[in-house]
Amino acid sequence: MKELFNATSSISWDVFLNKVIDLGTSFGSRIIGAVIIFIIGRWIIRKINRLVVTILEKRHAEASLSSFVKSFFKITLNLLLVIVIVSKLGVEASSFIALFASAGVAIGMALSGTLQNFAGGVMILLFKPFKVGDFIEAQGQSGTVKEIQIFNTIISTADNKIIIIPNGGLSTGITKNYSKEAIRRVDWEFGIAYGDNYDQAKAVLDKLIAADQRILKDPAHFIALTSLGESSVNIVVRAWVNAADYWGVFFDMNENVYKTFSQEGINIPFPQMDVHLIQK
Repeated sequence: MKELFNATSSISWDVFLNKVIDLGTSFGSRIIGAVIIFIIGRWIIRKINRLVVTILEKRHAEASLSSFVKSFFKITLNLLLVIVIVSKLGVEASSFIALFASAGVAIGMALSGTLQNFAGGVMILLFKPFKVGDFIEAQGQSGTVKEIQIFNTIISTADNKIIIIPNGGLSTGITKNYSKEAIRRVDWEFGIAYGDNYDQAKAVLDKLIAADQRILKDPAHFIALTSLGESSVNIVVRAWVNAADYWGVFFDMNENVYKTFSQEGINIPFPQMDVHLIQK
């Protein structure tokens, strides 16, 4: 009886070891296969991404579309690679997809903002309220659009800060695009002192505008007395320039007016207050 028990135990132990070895071999081969798939998959993804970039460059695609498509392909291909690796490790692809689908509602609620940003990115590409290179003001920020990604838009401010704005709010909020039109109107308001000659001041402004070759002749500029302020007679000046010349013309005109008014004897007033002391 003892010999029979020992023989049975020996057989069971051998079977157990064989099963452990078989499982280890099987699982080890799956891990090695998953690692190989990961390495090859990453290589293929890089090749596809380069091919996409080459196709976009050959077709001279807009920078906005190019950055969005590259971002979309990168995320999609990596997600497919994860599904293939999980399948290789023994999880059925159908089970994985079913599990993902069953959690769709919860994931959708958790990622509602992300999905909204994705939809916003698609809307931006379709309706093109702005493109890469445009100077915009949106969501309380202003700067030059550097990239339109799948979920976010990246802008660079005038002082070279990088700001990332989610596409969801960007597509539904108010956006000012300062680069959409080829020309822009520059507005100034200059004050002269009461008693100074308005016609002389207007003639000086006309002369300064005519001397600046960046200011367009058509549409014509406009000069008018806009208001009688508390301490100054205010003159509004409006002129049209190419969008790229806007700030240069704006700052240069301010400087020229300040210097020329002084030379012509036209006073630029500043707020003053008279204080009367009554002695009792």
